Amino acid sequence: MSSSFGTLFRLTTFGESHGVGVGVVVDGCPPRLALEVEHIQHDLDRRRPGQSRLVTQRNEADQAEVLSGVFGGYTTGTPIAVLVRNADHNPGAYEHLRDVYRPSHADFTYDAKYGFRDWRGGGRASARETIGRVAAGAIARRLLTEVAGVEVIAWVQRVADIEADVEDTDVTYDAVESSPTRCPDPAAAELMTEAIEEARRDGDSLGGTVMCLARNVPAGLGEPVFDKLDADLAAALMSLPAAKGVEIGSGFAGTLCSGLTHNDPFEFNQRIRTVTNHSGGIQGGISNGENILARVAFKPTATVAGEQTTVTREGTAATLEAKGRHDPCVLPRAVPLVEAMVLLSLADHWLRQRAVDVLPTLDQLP
Repeated sequence: MSSSFGTLFRLTTFGESHGVGVGVVVDGCPPRLALEVEHIQHDLDRRRPGQSRLVTQRNEADQAEVLSGVFGGYTTGTPIAVLVRNADHNPGAYEHLRDVYRPSHADFTYDAKYGFRDWRGGGRASARETIGRVAAGAIARRLLTEVAGVEVIAWVQRVADIEADVEDTDVTYDAVESSPTRCPDPAAAELMTEAIEEARRDGDSLGGTVMCLARNVPAGLGEPVFDKLDADLAAALMSLPAAKGVEIGSGFAGTLCSGLTHNDPFEFNQRIRTVTNHSGGIQGGISNGENILARVAFKPTATVAGEQTTVTREGTAATLEAKGRHDPCVLPRAVPLVEAMVLLSLADHWLRQRAVDVLPTLDQLP
């Protein structure tokens, strides 16, 4: 029943959607890294509810409290604990779900596993758990940016059948944040906004994809065989609520190519690099120094206002019409979640590679 992730840069999230609060403990962050609560708050503000009319209107400021591991504006090398207290929690609003299974939620499966479940908004299965991931990801961002020069940026690539027309390598943070959809293509963003608002009016929801780009990742990150960088990225991203698929580089589209057209030829241009990047920056499970590209598919939000058929815990047929405050589309708020899991995976592998780098290379051996 682990709620932990990572090997050297390791985090454990805690808390429930309608409990006292949620948060994270990060272990393994090196000391003397400049870190202020504002660095964490910035990413939490991008994840929080109520930030636009396109998302749930639950009124949470998601104010971060750093309980340990930071002193005088620097990390101490000890565990960093971050707490976010739940302010606008109302467990009573979910009383009608005490004995009813919501379609496509974790209600039945949690009951099947534990023989017990937290029916207050899903408990640990709620996307509110991701607050801890985003807080930890913000710390990982500081480490990778300040020490390794790595930049990670994600954006909404598609909502339903509306797709952004952008060049991956040209996307900027400002372009992503210019629209509540977090789509850097203004024309597509407008269409996405209309589609999401229409789905809300219809009591329905929409899914789509988030693209993530990691720039300046050094070559050599990742472990052979079972701890491949792309395998760990896939596991990290698939652990996000509502995630149903992950592609690295060309992904499934690569199956339509031949080997000659899909292979990435090498060249020397100040350093060894590839001419193309169908591999998405990872070959043999190890980063090759090119941009890492990952795409995550998110299903439509499971909670919808329309009437649905279901059963109770006793198996009695029931009709469910969901109440409460929910996202008609998770994509805009999923962007910082995707960034966080990529940042956490890269930070962990960066530290693991440093452990290898302390040993002498062959030309240094006596």
